[in-house]
Amino acid sequence: MRIAVTGGSGKLGRHVVRRLEADGHKVLNLDRAGERSPNLAIVDLRNYGQVLDVLLGLDDRHSGIDAVVHLGAIPAPGLVPDAATFENNMLSTYNVFQAARRAGIKKVVYASSETVLGLPFDAAPPYLPVDEGYPARPESTYSLVKHLEETLARELVRWDPELSISALRFSNVMDEADYAAFPDYDADPLARKWNLWGYIDGRDGAQAVACALEHGRPGFEAYIIANADTVMSRSSTSLAAEVFPSVEVRRELGEHETLLGIDKARRLLGYEPEHSWRTARQ
Repeated sequence: MRIAVTGGSGKLGRHVVRRLEADGHKVLNLDRAGERSPNLAIVDLRNYGQVLDVLLGLDDRHSGIDAVVHLGAIPAPGLVPDAATFENNMLSTYNVFQAARRAGIKKVVYASSETVLGLPFDAAPPYLPVDEGYPARPESTYSLVKHLEETLARELVRWDPELSISALRFSNVMDEADYAAFPDYDADPLARKWNLWGYIDGRDGAQAVACALEHGRPGFEAYIIANADTVMSRSSTSLAAEVFPSVEVRRELGEHETLLGIDKARRLLGYEPEHSWRTARQ
């Protein structure tokens, strides 16, 4: 396919571009920054005209796009003032979704966030492992925007029943170099309680995008995308018992099983994490 990836120069975006190109797709990276290359187009996603124009064609580089992967955003809360986060991320996502519709593109995969699950879990989750089965609990402006983006996507596919939008609720993205810090987390179980000790290897995040492009069906679906394990050496059962003693654990947990439930992504997308910090350090 001919795939436009917004934010393809970012931490996750670089993995996604490499994966999609390795799978044989033609990728156009739409970003405000990045090294000059044949697959990069400098685009301000806050400008609807630029977004629509680049999806419809770009000189002799392409004459149409088959699918959009939308990753471009301010990537976390607290990096800029809240109003700037809201303006940039909400407007960019509306522009990408709407321009894709106007261009006749029927498949969109985009980065939602684990934050909609209730991070930093100052209020305990309703049960463990968490999943997509309970309403969003945004606790920051960044997370609120992610919730509103999912709401927007639901309405757009209602308007256009042929449109497929997959929201990937990515956990904290990690590169292999980041794994050197993981053993230090064991000293304090509260240090990473904010996202239930979860993470996503960038390569597995890219795999999830590829799976969603292949298996996403018309309509809207949200999927938690995390690695199969936690950042901790301790068992998941002991972490849940110590930090969330009053929260129901709905099934027996594997030794280091993620508490960010990925069952839906496994079942509907064929997603299966292939990388772990445990094996990377061996």
